[in-house]
Amino acid sequence: MTLRPPSGYSGASGGSLAEAMFDALGHEVLAEKAAALGRAGDRAEKALLRLKTYDGDKEGRAKLLKETAGLVYAWFIQRELCGFRRHDAVIRDLQIPREVLVRLGAT
Repeated sequence: MTLRPPSGYSGASGGSLAEAMFDALGHEVLAEKAAALGRAGDRAEKALLRLKTYDGDKEGRAKLLKETAGLVYAWFIQRELCGFRRHDAVIRDLQIPREVLVRLGAT
């Protein structure tokens, strides 16, 4: 007895079963990248808002600044993994403070 894949995966449609499975996996990977990008962006935006509205002592602000810079850095890395190489528009739109950018190595 032989098993055949459904006709949608046969050579008649121009693709093999392996190609179809790879395409499904690629679609899943892209969906997860997009979801991770959204989560990283949300975390960074919330941290930026906390930093902007913080009115506590200097030590607390330094700690919050470090945390914010780490979250913005993680977001930028995730953006680059998704193919977004330039961050100028994001920096401008979210008004990311210079003190955060300096921690990321920007001049």
